[in-house]
Amino acid sequence: MSDNAVETDEFVRVCARGELPATEGAALADIEGQRVAIVVDSEGQVHAVDDTCSHANVSLSEGEVDGCTVECWLHGSRFDLRTGEPTGLPATQPVAVYPVKVEGDDVYVSTTPQTTN
Repeated sequence: MSDNAVETDEFVRVCARGELPATEGAALADIEGQRVAIVVDSEGQVHAVDDTCSHANVSLSEGEVDGCTVECWLHGSRFDLRTGEPTGLPATQPVAVYPVKVEGDDVYVSTTPQTTN
């Protein structure tokens, strides 16, 4: 990911869409000191979640993407990319989810995690 992030309102440009996998893959981005996994799901939608598994200090951007979930490579915990909720043990706590905007070929991620109701 590019180190020359451009801030727009509360969103920061993290990369070009072309730098990410077309489908089912992840990359690591540093957004103002926060490690965030930029994840492309099976439908090509771009998501952003906290990069650290809530069960262990492991990078989710190194995990497998399946549908709309990302799996931690160490213990197999799975997280829903839309909500951050764990969908598979051993994780029981969610990871933060960040709003994403794709404008043209630019991917922007909010600096503020979305809140859940």
